[in-house]
Amino acid sequence: MNTSNSGITTRLSVMMFLQFFIWGGWFVTLGTFLGNNINATDGQIAQAFSTQSWGAIIAPFIIGLIADRYFNAEKILGLLHLAGAVLMYLMAETTEFEVFYPYVLGYMVLYMPTLALVNSVAFRTMSDPSKQFSRIRVWGTIGWITAGLVIGFIFKWDSESGIGQGMLKNTFLMTSIASALLGVFSFTLPKTPPIVEKGEKIKVRDILGLDALRLLKNRNFLIFFFSSILICIPLAFYYQNANPFLAEIKLSLNIFNQEIGPTAVMTLGQISEVLFMLLLPIFLKKYGIKKTLLFGMLAWALRYVLFAFGNSDELVFMLITGIALHGICYDFFFVSGQIYTDSKAGEKFKSSAQGLITLATYGVGMLIGFWVAGQISEFYTVGDVHEWKNIWLLPAGFAVLVFLIFAATFKNEEIHYEEK
Repeated sequence: MNTSNSGITTRLSVMMFLQFFIWGGWFVTLGTFLGNNINATDGQIAQAFSTQSWGAIIAPFIIGLIADRYFNAEKILGLLHLAGAVLMYLMAETTEFEVFYPYVLGYMVLYMPTLALVNSVAFRTMSDPSKQFSRIRVWGTIGWITAGLVIGFIFKWDSESGIGQGMLKNTFLMTSIASALLGVFSFTLPKTPPIVEKGEKIKVRDILGLDALRLLKNRNFLIFFFSSILICIPLAFYYQNANPFLAEIKLSLNIFNQEIGPTAVMTLGQISEVLFMLLLPIFLKKYGIKKTLLFGMLAWALRYVLFAFGNSDELVFMLITGIALHGICYDFFFVSGQIYTDSKAGEKFKSSAQGLITLATYGVGMLIGFWVAGQISEFYTVGDVHEWKNIWLLPAGFAVLVFLIFAATFKNEEIHYEEK
């Protein structure tokens, strides 16, 4: 099947829009919500963010069972989002962390496998993902931007008064509705059946989705895999601390006589992501996968340096630049990494391979990263005030270290796909 079919392209684009509208609709402001609505500590906030990683660790086992072996990916995608809508509603009605945590853990166990599932549905529909995927995936970024604008521009739930009134609970209600919509819509997506040859025996390793581990026998992919884990340690600092950081220093912009809150300002990163998503195929072709990945790593280090030395007054441009670097940070490492992983996987195990890289990045790497970020944030906190300069410089230095290791060990290679 080919994405030149406008109907299929539209459906895949809507799928990506809702998938990332859901994620951006509550995850960006989670730290701010927990700190203000539930009075959670930095350690508890780290626990809540870590549920993303536990979900990602479980994801490849779920994907190996349901998407590559037995059930259509689009049907499982729908069921997971419908169940997620219920848990998201329950989170909105919660006021104690001890009650909130089981809900968010359950939700992330359901949500994280859907990241690999939407990629699987898209990749299996495309004839040349290295050229076509970015045009579909960009709608996910637009969905994330839309969620941020709804929160910080239209309703101003993250404004100083909105936070004080507990309005951030509405982000969970909004996301619950979006999750239910995507759950129903998923059943209209292109059929993505499992690929299992007749008479083929299924082993335990097949059921658990461990087939993709064979990719680690390739030296280059092994380096990429472990580099992905390491770079996600500093990445966790951004997800966990960026919104509370900007809210604490009271960052806001006046655009067209409208005060724009931190969450809406952070959508500049996703606007940048749209631009670089469209440039990604050109970059991959001109510079190759190694330089593209290295640009992404270096951008993380630069972003944190800008956060460390910027402020909400005369040096606000440093914060804005740091946010705008998100396009390079995310697209040049994570999206190009998804494309690279898909090109290395065999036809039968593409979903397992995407689940494996999800495990490496959002799973193991960010699990470590969220814990480290929580510990460092608590260490550099005096009363209710964080020493943000120190908090940001540590992940900046670590990102540089990963950059140097990857540059010295990874050999550049071209991305190839077999003709379908």
